[in-house]
Amino acid sequence: MLRDKNIDGDPVTVLNAGGTSPALIVCEHASCFIPGEFDGLGLAKAARESHAAWDPGALNVASRMAERLNARLVASGISRLVYDCNRPPEAPSAMPAKSELIEVPGNVGLSQADRAKRTDAYYEPFRQTLADEVRNGTKAIITIHSFTPVYHGALREVELGILHDVDTRIADAMLAHAPDHTTLNTQRNAPYGPDDGVTHTLKLHGVENGIANVMIEIRNDLLKTEADQMKIADSLAELTLAALDTVGIEGATLS
Repeated sequence: MLRDKNIDGDPVTVLNAGGTSPALIVCEHASCFIPGEFDGLGLAKAARESHAAWDPGALNVASRMAERLNARLVASGISRLVYDCNRPPEAPSAMPAKSELIEVPGNVGLSQADRAKRTDAYYEPFRQTLADEVRNGTKAIITIHSFTPVYHGALREVELGILHDVDTRIADAMLAHAPDHTTLNTQRNAPYGPDDGVTHTLKLHGVENGIANVMIEIRNDLLKTEADQMKIADSLAELTLAALDTVGIEGATLS
């Protein structure tokens, strides 16, 4: 199964590289792996494995969706605390000194040279590989993320977020079809939106190339077991296919 692939430590991995779907799946926060040279960024084990470091469950969901849609999947095997591949190099949040309530000592006071070294080692390979895959017949980009049920002490009611930037085509179609495919509390641009800086991948690889795109956010308390992950992934694959058909993107099928 695709989801059994160990991507930890690889700046970028393309899974199901022979997939023929016009849709391309992306998982920027697939791993919590921190290379040894960073000494865990000065974090305790619990922090290194927390949502601050990655999106728990997202890779399994993305892998299952890639299987069902016969789509290629581009994933990062490096913790987003080392470099967040959904942020441009100039963004402070690309190498955050603090993630919600978690201080990241290894990211405090980084020099421009430090930042450039990480950008070259982790972001550029991911960006270039994703750009290459986008040019390989891609007609839709779908990024997969998960989010915490509590943020800065506030409970989040949204369970499934359908996010977009200026291109709303797939998001509109997904929101229209969502009641037929899921009972989850589904909302537009929640719990994040473009103003939060989360649409970098969508803009750089989708909007700038005229390719339809969408970002899917799943509340991570719904992804605790593999069975949970597969169930949600299957419903999202069906929802994605319905949305692609509505938008007029041909060639997508479901296995």
